[in-house]
Amino acid sequence: MKDIIISYLVMMNALGLAVMGLDKKKAISNQWRIPEKTLFLVSAIGGSIGTLLGMYLFRHKTKHWYFVIGMPLILAIHLVLGWLIYNRVGGGQ
Repeated sequence: MKDIIISYLVMMNALGLAVMGLDKKKAISNQWRIPEKTLFLVSAIGGSIGTLLGMYLFRHKTKHWYFVIGMPLILAIHLVLGWLIYNRVGGGQ
């Protein structure tokens, strides 16, 4: 089960990084953009590290307060939930 969770998180964070990079590329070339709610959704369902990394790696959405606050907040929630699950399931004892 642990391997499945780790694989899922790796894939979601790769996706988070990719969507931020793709949206930045599209923004530069004035093309159709990925909706902001999609970027937040990818972050919320496990890609928070990737989307946050993509924000600063591609310098994308860093002037929007709701991304600057929202993405780290989602990551913090994920970290707290992960810690709680790890300790409640018995892995941290």
